[in-house]
Amino acid sequence: MKKLEIKNVFSDLTLGRLANWLTAFVSALLLIVNVRSVSMKKPQIDLDKYKLVFSDEFDGDALNTNLWRVHNAAGVRKGGYWTLDQASVENGSLVIRTQYKEDGEFGSGWYTSGLETRGRFEHTYGYYECRCKLPKGQGMWSAFWLINSNVNKTNGHAREGAELDVFESPYYFLPGKLSHLVTSNIHYNGYELQTKYKNVVISRLPNDPYENFNTYGMLWTPEEYIFYVNGYEVGRSAFGGVSEQPEYLILSCEVDGAAATPTYGWSGRIDRNKDLDNFCPEFCVDYVRVYDAVEPAAE
Repeated sequence: MKKLEIKNVFSDLTLGRLANWLTAFVSALLLIVNVRSVSMKKPQIDLDKYKLVFSDEFDGDALNTNLWRVHNAAGVRKGGYWTLDQASVENGSLVIRTQYKEDGEFGSGWYTSGLETRGRFEHTYGYYECRCKLPKGQGMWSAFWLINSNVNKTNGHAREGAELDVFESPYYFLPGKLSHLVTSNIHYNGYELQTKYKNVVISRLPNDPYENFNTYGMLWTPEEYIFYVNGYEVGRSAFGGVSEQPEYLILSCEVDGAAATPTYGWSGRIDRNKDLDNFCPEFCVDYVRVYDAVEPAAE
């Protein structure tokens, strides 16, 4: 049994490493062809046409577990572990910390967190927005995304559910202002070779997103998804057919790697950061809000 477990871990790590290299290669190509600056000449969303149906302003002194729970209770997530204790509420923000622990809950390794609203808040259509400051570190990334269990179906259709990445932030390792990028993506039909994937846009931020708060939003309608940065449109897509099913929200940080072992990937490699003994980047979220369109008044 022990040999079988070791073999499975080796297999998972090998496959994970190959997947990470492939992701890094595709990401590099997309950096050449699909980067766009956030333009204030683009359409801006008018929230006066929407009503608030969900919000967490993170104004208390503890995480609201009536809204959020850890996304993967089994712990292992790519090159690290997700645990609830890496997330806290401080000074009006949710703070997710990524750090190496010798004596963590699942043993030594990199610990961070992914929080979900599954079973607490699941919704179809509307405008989804997160205001946040990104974590400073390579080999990891933060994200705000939506998903449901149908995404794992390898004979599935996007109308049954898709992973909708409002933003992901894997580019800290790039030099200078090239690091000021976030990517917005759509996935469905599982996560193996059969997966269907679309990079909608890679957005160049107008400021340093690791020092400043920005908003990242997505309008989900029956016809398409429209992505926004600071209220301005950056891209749109109806890839695979728009999801028609309720999906839940996720806020997360992830460490590049597999089987809880860091490896090189699209975000670099975490053990190449400076001063690893004190390395503890923070993903700070000011709020998460969801809006529904206001029905026009009858004449």
